[in-house]
Amino acid sequence: MLRNSDLELALADATARYTAANPASLARHEAAKASLPGGNTRSVMWYEPFPVGIAKGEGVQLTDLDGHSYTDFVSEYSAGLYGHSNPLIQNAMREAIANGVALGGPNSYEALLADELCARFAALERVRFTNSGTEANIMAISAARAITGRDKVMVFREGYHGGVLLFGHGGSVLNLPFPYVMADYNDIEGTEALLRAHKDSIGAVILEQMLGAGGCIRASDAFLAMLRRVTQETGALLIFDEVMTSRQHFNGLQAVTGITPDLMTLGKYIGGGASFGAFGGRADLMARFDPGAEGCFGHGGTFNNNIISMRAGYTGLSQVLTQEASALFNALGAQLQTQIDGLFAAHGLAGCTAGYGSLFAVHFMPREAVTPQAVDQADRRVQKLWHLEMMLAGQYVTPRGMIALALPHSEADCAGLVAAMDRFLADHAAILPKLQG
Repeated sequence: MLRNSDLELALADATARYTAANPASLARHEAAKASLPGGNTRSVMWYEPFPVGIAKGEGVQLTDLDGHSYTDFVSEYSAGLYGHSNPLIQNAMREAIANGVALGGPNSYEALLADELCARFAALERVRFTNSGTEANIMAISAARAITGRDKVMVFREGYHGGVLLFGHGGSVLNLPFPYVMADYNDIEGTEALLRAHKDSIGAVILEQMLGAGGCIRASDAFLAMLRRVTQETGALLIFDEVMTSRQHFNGLQAVTGITPDLMTLGKYIGGGASFGAFGGRADLMARFDPGAEGCFGHGGTFNNNIISMRAGYTGLSQVLTQEASALFNALGAQLQTQIDGLFAAHGLAGCTAGYGSLFAVHFMPREAVTPQAVDQADRRVQKLWHLEMMLAGQYVTPRGMIALALPHSEADCAGLVAAMDRFLADHAAILPKLQG
């Protein structure tokens, strides 16, 4: 086993062992290429040499097509907050299906779910449902532009707001053709200057209070305070994308930062494991979506109020994700971050975590170097080696290093990840970046 050797050799060795260990997943991947481009229909789920195929999930344990067991720290990229088999949510889904699907009219759970959301998140006075976080962000941006009468949208490099609102790695050619004003995350002076230079044309400013896909880097308090102050002065609407960050506190990350936006978006875990998205905010803004009002904004979506998401989502929020449960699993995430940071220090290696509570990322660079730009330009071979070795050790993690806890995770589960991480750092110390000074 070529561990403390050349990085390319170590990566080739890990790739060979991974390939040999997963013949059924490889066969599935190759067969899928006949009908799916690259055997894939969700880009984030693809990684080299091929992704493992999942056969079963229970609690926070996964079994792949080759019979390997993993502790799941992907948690469906934060959407799997409840784990894979919460009995209350599973029963709610079964009962919903038993009473019919695609009902074609209002049902008894959509208002209950809306009430829960508005009570939980300070920014939400009124809310509307969509089918994904991407769709929610599209609607929030479009509403802000229509309400303000201004076309431009301020976004931040390395930000991600959905498959057609992707600003990492230079952006995507598939992005919606809004006129964007690109700013640098956490750049207080530069961002304020741009906002004031475009004060008559920027209608929306959208950001995550912690970059999800961009490395779990938090916005500074001063940066958020500036955005809130300047958008109020210029009349632009501030949108918080809390599709991911709403899990980091019972009342969303906005409760931690202390900044309330004009509009916010939700998605992922809120649907209890089913497809879900939502956008909402101040009552005066959302009143434009009242179908009975003159000149209202039309907003369709066949499955906006689908009975499975409504029932599972309401059950999850009202019975499972209690204030106590939220506090406990976010505290467990903070403890895990501290343990991983301690491993880097103990091995004398340049690495750290970034994030908050139940959602964070592992970076193979010094803490002071962790910026959106640095994360984007980091040596991906190190991250790829880490990912493959963690998978081979039975730890299901994301290729980009993001760790998302679920409510069923225990201290023993986290101890397993820490032990695997310790072995990885020890085995590869000679080829990993060193801590300087």
